[in-house]
Amino acid sequence: MDPTQYFQPRTFSIKLWPPSESTRIMLVERITKNLSSESIFSRKYSLLGKQEAHENAKRIEELCFASADEHFKREPDGDGSSAVHLYARETSKMMLVVLKKGPRTSAELEAPVADTPLAPADTVLDISGGKRAFIEADEAKELLSPLTKPGNSYKRICFSNRSFGIDAANVAGPILESVKNQLTEVDISDFVAGRPEDEALDVMRIFSKALEGSVLRYLNISHNALGEKGVRAFSELLKSQESLEEFYVMNDDISEEAAKALSELIPSTEKLKILHFHNNMTGDEGAMYIAEMVKRSPNVESFRCSATRIGSDGGVALSEALGRCTRLKKLDLRDNLFGVDAGLALSKTLLKLPDLVELYLSDLNLENKGTKAIAVALKQSAPQLEVLEIAGNEINDKAAPALAECLAAMQSLKKLTLAENELKDDGAVIIAKSLEDGHTDLKELDVSTNMLQRVGARCFARAVTNKPAFVQLNINGNFISDEGIDEVKEILKAGKKSLDVLGSLDENDPDGEPDDGDDEEEDEDAEDNEDELDSKLQSVKVEQDD
Repeated sequence: MDPTQYFQPRTFSIKLWPPSESTRIMLVERITKNLSSESIFSRKYSLLGKQEAHENAKRIEELCFASADEHFKREPDGDGSSAVHLYARETSKMMLVVLKKGPRTSAELEAPVADTPLAPADTVLDISGGKRAFIEADEAKELLSPLTKPGNSYKRICFSNRSFGIDAANVAGPILESVKNQLTEVDISDFVAGRPEDEALDVMRIFSKALEGSVLRYLNISHNALGEKGVRAFSELLKSQESLEEFYVMNDDISEEAAKALSELIPSTEKLKILHFHNNMTGDEGAMYIAEMVKRSPNVESFRCSATRIGSDGGVALSEALGRCTRLKKLDLRDNLFGVDAGLALSKTLLKLPDLVELYLSDLNLENKGTKAIAVALKQSAPQLEVLEIAGNEINDKAAPALAECLAAMQSLKKLTLAENELKDDGAVIIAKSLEDGHTDLKELDVSTNMLQRVGARCFARAVTNKPAFVQLNINGNFISDEGIDEVKEILKAGKKSLDVLGSLDENDPDGEPDDGDDEEEDEDAEDNEDELDSKLQSVKVEQDD
């Protein structure tokens, strides 16, 4: 992600600074690709859509250019070499900041540039760039020296991706304490990696003590394998926070005990707007304490509790608690074990969330019954929804009519993910029909791995081929014949979209056929004709769902 490679001296004549307009445009394109393409960083943090990535890329380039240009004006030798280095270095740092922040809600995307989180370099001290590295006392003193300068205006610090030992922490502690009253945002995610537990806990205590009493709006303590001990090591800092608006505790081994500690230690969450617990080991018991925090956070607009091992009981408790958060715009509960009962509880909560614009419910074991209840609720409460992900929920054609009615009402939809379900052609025909009229903002449709054949693939191609904003159709992992693929391509070419919108087909099996059923409890009369057997098995499953 280091853009230094794009600023080789041979591309400039006489002076290295300023870069040409074409070079600046090229850098924006490269940043956009880095923010929107799969990489080691996007897998660890998050991936942005192309439009949001491009907007961030332009903003990053403008800020870094302005900073480097100001530096160039003060440069004694005047050849621009150090300005180029600063330009590249700050660009890398800001890209990482954006990836860690993750995709923003639509409401945030509409905010003016002046309100966005990135700021000029003299208000942000970010030492996270480069390879992850251990730092000791001498390096800590050098890296944090800008904070010791009289009259500095630093408000945001990011120490992520640097592992502090006890000696480095003892250097950092007094420096942080000297500026804590001016700090508003602190990112100390992933800052003790590879340290022995006892040393890591001592480092956390030092940072916690140093920052106690600061009035923060943003705090990120993710990727630190905290557990209960780590949470309590931050006791002094957490207890002093009453104005947090954004709180990130992702990938932190938040067990039941750790969740209980968090709930006890944070005195006030009434101002919270963003609360993220992604990738923890919370489970049902821990979810009860997270639910208590959620109940005390009525102003939350973005809540993420994905991949946290929460089952039915915890899912019900969390769903009911979310009913207090009537300002929610973004809700991400993916990759948990909710099941049907939690899905039903969630459907009741969704009726209370009129501002929702992004909803992520993939891999929750919702099945048909939970999915239908959620679809009915969304049709009533969230016609303005822009993103709906409901992949991997064992949804078949029996839930398709309810989904179709819901989708027909969602004319602002930009992204729909129904991958890894069991729609088959019967379900595909119904859902595709609901997308044909309107939906002018639709950009992405993912119906991969749904046992689709020729008919279903054609229907989805017809549904999107004339959408003006459409960019990606994913029908991979299905059983579409070669003739069916050719027909899909012809449909796309005949419409307003080119073949560029068609995703990879490397996992499509043109010679395969859908399974007749996916229940092990098949009828003994399985020798009857395939259509009749398929109908019987689907009927059995619907009865179980109901």
